[in-house]
Amino acid sequence: MNPATHTPEHFLWSFADGVGTVTLNRPEKKNPLTFESYAELRDFFRALVYTPEVKAIILTGEGGNFCSGGDVNEIIGPLTEMDMPQLLEFTRMTGDLVKAIRHCPQPVIAAVDGVCVGAGAILAMASDLRIAAPDAKTAFLFNRVGLAGCDMGACAILPRIIGQGRASELLFFGRSMSAEEGERWGFWNALIEADDLLSEAGKWAARIAAGPTFANGITKTQLNAEWDMGIDQAIEAEAQAQAICMQTEDFRRAYRAFIAKEKPVFEGN
Repeated sequence: MNPATHTPEHFLWSFADGVGTVTLNRPEKKNPLTFESYAELRDFFRALVYTPEVKAIILTGEGGNFCSGGDVNEIIGPLTEMDMPQLLEFTRMTGDLVKAIRHCPQPVIAAVDGVCVGAGAILAMASDLRIAAPDAKTAFLFNRVGLAGCDMGACAILPRIIGQGRASELLFFGRSMSAEEGERWGFWNALIEADDLLSEAGKWAARIAAGPTFANGITKTQLNAEWDMGIDQAIEAEAQAQAICMQTEDFRRAYRAFIAKEKPVFEGN
């Protein structure tokens, strides 16, 4: 699969000028996920590792909502009939989607409007940058359906974004987090009016795509890898990573542009 040219079955995809947009597209149900869409999204983000022409990703939803989580009839109902091996196969697959988002080198920008709950909240959480409309409602509502809050990496990733106490509140209560709370807590990077949300996400993505994309991929890799490093190990890892980036043409381009008093034009190599 080449994401740049792939035509997906279970979501919309557009690509231009280095920026790809993934749009969840079941607006009549507020864009829920199914077994099939989980799997296709997982495979799609995995393939981005091998697609350097894609430099940034926008993840959004159609029809004024982001994602209402797992489809009640197409996922939740069948799960109640499965045995343990089947359930574990499903939960590992959903976790693999988060891994794929985190491990693709392209920064992922979630542009969120309206409902963003359950697995939808996880998709926003797994993204690198998050912007939301002022009416966005986000809930990690797993305990409201009799499940633990530890879903798809939530107990590892969410506390790193908003802190242990606030993450505990959302995961134990399953309550909705308002957009204002989310911005104040650091979950949202910015709140943007709904009519301007995709336009602003496009500006952010274009800025990333115009940057040193090889180096941006290294930054994302190190942000992931340094979660469980000691400070000495992290400093050494960054020394090695930066030395690699210093061998790129983009580094030389930036130097030549500085000497010439020009703006550097990066090419990602």
